[in-house]
Amino acid sequence: MRRLVSSISALVLASAFAGPVSAGPVEAREGWVIMDTSYSFADLNSRLDAAIKDAKMGLVTQASASRGAESRGVTIPGNRVVGVYRNDFAVRMLEASLAAGIETPIRFYVTEGEGGSTLSYKTPTFVFTPYFDEGGEALKTLATELDSIFVGIADQATGE
Repeated sequence: MRRLVSSISALVLASAFAGPVSAGPVEAREGWVIMDTSYSFADLNSRLDAAIKDAKMGLVTQASASRGAESRGVTIPGNRVVGVYRNDFAVRMLEASLAAGIETPIRFYVTEGEGGSTLSYKTPTFVFTPYFDEGGEALKTLATELDSIFVGIADQATGE
């Protein structure tokens, strides 16, 4: 046990002195929409906030590792996770599948890159697919409605 603790301690200590690592851009993956833009990180975030409001959706949660790092004096590329939902969708979703509630709010991810920022999100249909057997047509219909809303938000936020 002591050997394991020593090994873990050495690994943690070594990583503390390691230089910053860049993970690179968000890459295509199943169920994701990834939209590269020429907008600055701040501008894309402002545009996303406005698009969410215009879609009459709620900005329910937000988190930013870059803001947290900044408060510790560490600089990393900007990132922000924004949870979006609305209560009428929540009620309908829970009527169809209580378990699906863990997936909400559905998130947008804004990441800063060289020459612009990226807006990414998992489509609501992809997010809710594991619950379709339980939630049936009601959940599938809700996911499709949310897909349209999320496309509209993303298009508005990233459009010229």
